[in-house]
Formats: sequence, structure tokens, C-alpha cells
Amino acid sequence: MANKAFNAFEMAQAQFDKVADQLELDEGPRELLRWPLREYAFSIPVRMDDGNVQVFRGFRVQHNDARGPSKGGIRFHPQETIDTVRALSMWMTWKCAVVDIPLGGGKGGVICDPHNLSSREQELICRGWVRQLAKNVGPLTDVPAPDVMTSAQHMLWMLDEFEHIHGAKYPGFITGKPVGMGGSLGRTEATGFGVIYTLREALKHLGLRPEDTTASVQGFGNVAQFAIRLYNQLGGTVVCVSCWDQTDQKSYSFRKDDGVILDDVLAITDRFGGIDKDKARDLGMEVLDGDAWIEQEVDILIPAALENQITAETAPRISKKVRVIAEGANGPTTPEADAIIQQREIFVIPDFLANAGGVTCSYFEQVQSNSNYYWEKDEVLGKLDIKMTAAFLAVNELSVKRKLFMRDAAYVIAIGRVAQACRDRGWV
Repeated sequence: MANKAFNAFEMAQAQFDKVADQLELDEGPRELLRWPLREYAFSIPVRMDDGNVQVFRGFRVQHNDARGPSKGGIRFHPQETIDTVRALSMWMTWKCAVVDIPLGGGKGGVICDPHNLSSREQELICRGWVRQLAKNVGPLTDVPAPDVMTSAQHMLWMLDEFEHIHGAKYPGFITGKPVGMGGSLGRTEATGFGVIYTLREALKHLGLRPEDTTASVQGFGNVAQFAIRLYNQLGGTVVCVSCWDQTDQKSYSFRKDDGVILDDVLAITDRFGGIDKDKARDLGMEVLDGDAWIEQEVDILIPAALENQITAETAPRISKKVRVIAEGANGPTTPEADAIIQQREIFVIPDFLANAGGVTCSYFEQVQSNSNYYWEKDEVLGKLDIKMTAAFLAVNELSVKRKLFMRDAAYVIAIGRVAQACRDRGWV
């Protein structure tokens, strides 16, 4: 289980410091990039359905915009903290840089649990979030998107509020919108598909055929579902998935040795990615402890849920058969676990490369919205494949050339690009 003392921002800074030392960054750019450029924390008062007023805490962190407008999601989560948002905004900066799109890093959040909120209450939180930030976000400054427990509907409420405040149409203000309301075809699939585009290239590098491999996936939300779909299409077999159970307030793993049938499991899954345990057993799935996904005898692990899941405590439980870890989640692996994984010579596709398909397609959506011209789905996914493949090959080439761990190679490329942009602008 996750360590309650875990601090995502301290981890993000430690990862940065390691690469800053390798790059021999001067003190100026080092201090600039260790911290966000701007942070906003505010209260959102909402009159609830029962007539009482409840005050929610909201955040927006803009880590760096030297390469372009800040970009990053807004998550609704009961355990949200400013440090988590800081870390995620920093990772977004590196993510945009490693896939070489002209955006910086940002992140937002609200401390709330949508499971316990009506649609109306969620709408008021969305509109309140925008009202607090209407002068500090926008299509040319900071472009939000969905994240954990937020959806296309939330983005549309936010867009409507932003346009109402500014008195004009700004579809490029926010991404992850519904298709037909400025959203991009292919956006729903993008993050999960992007994970598998990079995994496909990693398997080529290792001389493995997808159809000869098995995988275990942590999480069963949007990213995991589409990653499983494309991995299955390539011939791979998923034998275990996990999810959070809202009723029991704990996670479970679901194993089927001859392969999880995605559409069968989707039929017994709620809108938050929770799988019905009794119906899963009816499908012949074994219901296990939530951490069991990590100890399966598979070739590939795909953590696709929350941060801080592969730790010094859980990493030793990884099977000796595992060859690849493709990080669909943000920050799933701690530096202490990285040391164990490197010693085991497991090939890691780091999070801000593996899951950059989402922000890449968000960038495509932003371009389409700003130009008011929309592409067909095959064109979107084709462009996504090209971008993700090129990014993977660049990181892998540097990793081989300089004998670097893949995460370090990705950081060297990303931090180098952002630091250079700061120098070119005369900031440092």
C-alpha cells in the first residue's frame, strides 16, 4: 500500500536534482526549474442540494511556460494536496518537452469526491474553479484538461463559464471537450494508445513479439481500458487488472490466467472504473488483494492508476519474468524502487514519455479548436503514433548511447529543452 508520508513534489524535485547534476545546470536555471513559476490556491463556496453551503479548496499550479502556454489536467480527488499538484505540474513540463510539443506544464485540482456529489454540485464546483482563475488561464496562457475523476462534461461546464465571463467563444481554452463541442476525435483513446505505441517500440528493441507476451495492469479507468484494447489488438494477453472499490474503500485485483476479456469486464464496470466483484467471479476471474497485480508472472507491468505504487516495499515482489514496466500513471515509481528495478535490468518506459499521448492529443485538440478545423480520427491517431514513436526512439537512442536508465535519458532530453528555452528567453 502507498506510504502516507509520501510527498510527490519532493520526489519530483529529487528526480530533477539528479538530472540537473548530470547536466551540470547552473544555479539560476536549477532554482527556476525546481519550483513552479506561479501557484494559485483558493476557496470555492457551493450551495449544496440540501441548502447548506460547503467550501471546497481549489488549486492551479503553472510550473513553467518557457516553451509555450501551460498545459495540464484538473483532478477532483478527496486526498488532493498542493504538493501533489506541484509535482504533477512539473511532470507536465517534462512531458510536453520530451514529446517536443510547444507547451509548458501546469496542473489543477479540487479537494472533493465526485462519488458523493450530484451533477449540479459538480457543475457549480467547475464554474467556481473558473471564476477564481478567469484572468490567469486561457488559450494563450494556460490550457486545462480532464484528469482523475473529471470528464468531458466537466470541461464543457468550465468552457461555458470562461466564455460567459469573457464574452466570446474560446474553444481552445480547454481540451478534453465532447466531440461536436470542440473536442478531438481520438482524444479518449490517446493516453492508453500512447502507452502501447511506446510499449510496441520497446518490445521491438528487446526482440519480443507482442503476441508472445502477457501483462498485468493496475487500474481500470480510461487509460488502462484503452491500453488493454490496443495491446490486445497487437496480440498481447492481459491476465490481471486492478481497480478501486468505492463501497469497500479499498482496491482489488482480478486475475484470469487465460486472459481478461476486455468487453466482458467493461460490461460489469461502473463509470469510475470499479469492477463488480461478484459478477467478475461469474466470469471466471479470481478476486485478489489490491496489490496482487504487481506480483503476477507476466512479461509486462502497466501501472495505470495513481502515483507512488511501485515502492521500495512493493518492488521486490515483482516477478523475475517481468521484462518491461510501461508507466501509464503519473509518478507510479519511487526513486528507491527505481534503484531496485535498474538492478534487475527491467526496461522502464517512464511515465512522462509513456503517458504523453494524452497531452499530445490535447495539443492536437487545441490546434484544431484555435483554427476551427477538425481532423478525422485516423488522422489524429496517425499523428499521435508518429509523435510518440519519435519521442521513444530519441529517448532510447540517448539511453543506449550514454548508457543511461530510460527515465534519466528522458529527463536529460526534457530538462535540457526547457532549460535552453529559459536561457533563450533571457530568464536565466
